[in-house]
Amino acid sequence: MFAALSSVMGISVGVAKVTTTLYALELEANEALLGLIAGSQSIGVLLMSIPIGLLVEHLGPARLFVLGSLVAGTLYMALPAVPSPVFLLACTTAISFFMPLRFVSLSTVFMQQLDTVGEGKAGWYRGTHMIGMFLLGPMLAATLTKALGFRGTYWLIGVCFLVTVFMSPIVFGRYAARSTSPRALRLSGVRSDLALLAQDIELRSVCMIEFAAQSVNSFFMFFIIPIGITVAQLTAADASGLLAWQGVTYIFALFALGGLVARLGHERVYLASFVLVPSALLLLGLSRDLALLRSGGLLLGLGLGLLQIANLTRIARIGARVGRGKVAGLHALVGPSGGLFGSTVGGLVGKSLGLQSMFLLLTVLFGLLLALARRTSSAVAAVHPASPEPAAAE
Repeated sequence: MFAALSSVMGISVGVAKVTTTLYALELEANEALLGLIAGSQSIGVLLMSIPIGLLVEHLGPARLFVLGSLVAGTLYMALPAVPSPVFLLACTTAISFFMPLRFVSLSTVFMQQLDTVGEGKAGWYRGTHMIGMFLLGPMLAATLTKALGFRGTYWLIGVCFLVTVFMSPIVFGRYAARSTSPRALRLSGVRSDLALLAQDIELRSVCMIEFAAQSVNSFFMFFIIPIGITVAQLTAADASGLLAWQGVTYIFALFALGGLVARLGHERVYLASFVLVPSALLLLGLSRDLALLRSGGLLLGLGLGLLQIANLTRIARIGARVGRGKVAGLHALVGPSGGLFGSTVGGLVGKSLGLQSMFLLLTVLFGLLLALARRTSSAVAAVHPASPEPAAAE
């Protein structure tokens, strides 16, 4: 049921993202408004992830998930009522403030359930969500908008959000609250959660790696198509296919390699990822041949998938030690921040140095992370020599 809920969420968000872009074009939004509408979908996520993590520990995830789903679904249904790009911008911004109530809550439950299902399935949560968001959702969006129009499609998105409300009791009914008293609901709690990044060596390491991984993934997804067309002289179809090659191996790794990660251990997996990802970035940064670019995409998907599994299992262990709600909030903040950094800063720097050259700069970033990860692993072993079991923290 957890996988089904995650899939429905991913599909509905994937349909919504593509439908919003198509609707903005239909409303003849100019370039500035298109950029604002695209960025508005991340504003609330960046601002609300940590406060929602605090609320999860105070109120529990079930009620917050239902609230976020109901409000966001209602806003999607109301979105086509006023055919104006400014109104579309206002609605997408408002929706972004309620989306963290859904995925931070679900991430909190996932971290606890990982103790039961085993770390070999750590990638399944992200994998089921990504299949819906990046494969099924975008494919359905074009068909739905043609068949139902924008109004009908947005109403269907709202209905999907309502469906997740009815599915949620089965998933969230398994969540067991921490036995300790929840913290007082104050702004100081947000500052305390942010301070964890400075105080907890392992959490800081995981968040840095997550930020870098999402930066790389975001830059690849935003710019590999224009790079393929302008630099490698590929057709639009071949350039777009590079996204599919990377996505297939990424999702394959999430579903199939969790057991391998559990057997090898985090340190070996990080070492393997920090070989695969820079190798992929070098291929992408130096090649102008379709076969080599495809190989780079395949290696990148595999390396990032392994990295994601290792990070998810470590995040779950850290959450059991310091509080799942606060860790889920921090993790939900770091990922989108990395994605925003990769797409915006990467684009700005790439405009001066050349977009393809950015892959070479990102190779250097991962080389530095490799050195940092090796130092951090020994420091973590000294601070937490026994990797405390989740039950002990509860």
